[in-house]
Amino acid sequence: MRSFLYSAIALALTGTSTIGMAASMPAAAPAVQATTQLPRGVVPSHYDVSVTPHAQSMNFDGKVTVTVDVLKPTSSITLNAINMTFSSVSLTPASGKAIAAPKVSVDEQAQTATFTFATPVPAGSYRLAMAYTGKIETQANGLFAIDYDTKAGKKRALYTQFENSDARRFIPSWDEPAYKATFNLEAVVPSADMAVNNMPVASKTDVGNGMTRVRFQQSPKMSTYLLFFSVGEFERATTMSGNTEIGVITQKGMSSQAGFTLKSAKDVLHEYNDYFGVPYPLPKLDNIASPGRSNFFSAMENWGAIYTFEYALLLDPSFSTQSDKQEVFNTAAHEMAHQWFGDLVTMSWWDDLWLNEGFASWMASRTTQRLHPEWNTVLDAVGTRESAMSLDAMATTHPVVQHVETVEQASQAFDNITYAKGEAVIRMLEAYVGPDVWRAGVRSYIKAHAYSNTTSDDLWREVEAAAGKPITAIAHDFTLQPGIPLIRVEASACSDGKTMLNLAQGEFTRDRPNKAALKWRVPVIAQSIGGTAARTLVSDGKATLAVSGCGPVIVNAGQSGYYRTLYAPAQFASIRDSFAKLAPIDQLGLLSDTWALGMAGLQPASDVLSLSKNTPADADPQIWQDVAEDFDSLNNYYRGDAKRQARFRAFAIKRLSPVFARVGWEARAGEADPVAILRTQLIGVLADLGDDTVIAEARRRYAAQDTDPKAMPAELRKTILAVVAAHADAATWDKLHATARNEKTPLIKDQLYSLLSIAEDDALAQRALDLAITDEPGATNSSGMIAAVAYHHPDMAFDFAMAHRAQVDKLVDSTSSSRYYPALGGSSFNPAMIDKINTYANAHIAAGSRRVSNTVVGNIRYRIMVRNERMPAIDAWLEKNGD
Repeated sequence: MRSFLYSAIALALTGTSTIGMAASMPAAAPAVQATTQLPRGVVPSHYDVSVTPHAQSMNFDGKVTVTVDVLKPTSSITLNAINMTFSSVSLTPASGKAIAAPKVSVDEQAQTATFTFATPVPAGSYRLAMAYTGKIETQANGLFAIDYDTKAGKKRALYTQFENSDARRFIPSWDEPAYKATFNLEAVVPSADMAVNNMPVASKTDVGNGMTRVRFQQSPKMSTYLLFFSVGEFERATTMSGNTEIGVITQKGMSSQAGFTLKSAKDVLHEYNDYFGVPYPLPKLDNIASPGRSNFFSAMENWGAIYTFEYALLLDPSFSTQSDKQEVFNTAAHEMAHQWFGDLVTMSWWDDLWLNEGFASWMASRTTQRLHPEWNTVLDAVGTRESAMSLDAMATTHPVVQHVETVEQASQAFDNITYAKGEAVIRMLEAYVGPDVWRAGVRSYIKAHAYSNTTSDDLWREVEAAAGKPITAIAHDFTLQPGIPLIRVEASACSDGKTMLNLAQGEFTRDRPNKAALKWRVPVIAQSIGGTAARTLVSDGKATLAVSGCGPVIVNAGQSGYYRTLYAPAQFASIRDSFAKLAPIDQLGLLSDTWALGMAGLQPASDVLSLSKNTPADADPQIWQDVAEDFDSLNNYYRGDAKRQARFRAFAIKRLSPVFARVGWEARAGEADPVAILRTQLIGVLADLGDDTVIAEARRRYAAQDTDPKAMPAELRKTILAVVAAHADAATWDKLHATARNEKTPLIKDQLYSLLSIAEDDALAQRALDLAITDEPGATNSSGMIAAVAYHHPDMAFDFAMAHRAQVDKLVDSTSSSRYYPALGGSSFNPAMIDKINTYANAHIAAGSRRVSNTVVGNIRYRIMVRNERMPAIDAWLEKNGD
């Protein structure tokens, strides 16, 4: 699953042959070490499921018969169920008559149903049959409805979303990853609609009254959260990759926008079959496009039936950008990697969620670089690392392998430690053992654990066996304890053409300057400019390293390591003066470390401006993207202090304007793809900085769009609209609102409503909040609108959400409930916001599920500290160097 983190920018600019073998495997109890919230002793092996959805009344009828093994005599059977009413329950031995009907009790708090029998049920095999009714949700939990506009009027489609713990809303089940089973699903649906499951259709039977019973082929053995069902007015585009049929399923009339995803899926499947050494085992692999969005995710890796919101899957030629294209590819590659890492082999419990998400993120990044080298996404590794470190440097961080006790805690586990740190640690370990050895270990792991459950040590064991050297200890250091190593370059001296480095390991934190450092075994690669790389393992806190050459030395050369590097002032000065000579990825790494270390007070905060001044105009586009992001962040820290902000803005605009002049408003024939992305980013950042020229040109183009087809080319449409929306007056906001209301394409309509939420004007922000709690934007867009308002107006948005909590609660999916409200205050500099968030958390969030609220509070304190203690150094540097 790919998480989706709301911000104003994200919202505004996004916005087979082995199956029979698996099915016949004997049922086995989950591994002893697997956590469970259910009583042990009853194990499912197969589900026969029949559902009849009633889309108009928003409920469904269900029947399920579960083949179970009772491992020891028991008087009751407990499984997961929520929002269900049972009409009948029976238990029948494999041979014999049904046992007397049990007493049914439902515990909504525990999300369980318990069937208690008059006498103990002996050990043996049984069929547990249940008839029940369930609820169709309005948010992406369980079976849910999406309403969307088309030229033919409003339509409603149904989809399922079960990760992490919502299959229990659709089927009474053992809804935990270690309880794998096979599934047969059938559904009674409107005959004109298309029904979709993990498996191909086996048969269709007309049952009268315009309804058809659709039966699907039996699934392989899998966890409940991977089951999928959908029905609606769809169409399907297909292609073949070997024996696998690949499909993209869209609302009717939209399959033409799926061509890039379809071709990408074919290329990626070929790549993955080779890499994993185990062919994709299902007969088909669909990607289902859905209107709408979620606070929690953008796509879900259901086996053979990946679910993805349209904005992350389809490319509208009138609206989509190069960034969208790359994100579509990366999302598809991530979810397809899950077909092996997560679906074929599944973590035993949510403690090891990173085995799914970190690996899929790493695999997607690797595959994007391999199949699309023209995008130069190798540089994205630094941004991935930084997104993890922003959380990992806080007291509220957690290990990659984390202890999860509750459903709510499992939902919170989907964060950048799980995804981005997991990816970064894999990248570091692959660099340490070598890519061929790493792949050999992965292949052995997949083959050894197909159709079963694992923990992280199962992976380390296989890689270590392939490598022939101990990596488990390193892996444990980086996954079983939290935090970020800090490698200090304490001294360097050159003699006989070699530079000797003395390295010391500490710990980098943002909020605990006196913390006693943890210990890591840290693989370090260092290289002088123009020299060859040298490697060492920093253990017990110290190491020396000889590097060829006498020029400036970069530690963490190539940026594969998960640590920060702190140079002595003279060393940093030497590297700064040679900044233009560094490899682009090391320029990015140095910029990122310098920002973080400067804001933490470990080196001058102004050093990041010195690096920006030494960045040549013709630097890699992604270097300028990073510089622009730093300027945007500094501009935000000056928010509310117009005089100081104006001085900084003048410097930043002067620095970025020549770069934008080289890029220009118009795309040039043959320009590199990263240049197209830089263009959109520079327009956005310069507008944020108050560049009157850029804002005026965006407004001119917006006004001219009806008479000049070239005024708003597709690749700039979202960017121009975002600038106009952010700087809108009431008349412009009304015009944008009318455009959103009249738009009939959901992919565009959803993003237009997001744009209405990024206005800097207070009154317009309030209008967006008021609009968000009406029915107009659509049930899955409204909470995102409130979150987008919160980017510029955190106090207003938080207070509004608190005042309208009964309404807003209905707009937030259950998997996001403990983090949505605290995050609204995240960009505030107001100390009073800390008390508001803590008050909310104490009243509404379980004590063991307050990691997000505590992190938001910690970040507010950090941001206030930066504003008070670091920004004066920026002022002083600007006084001396800004002109």
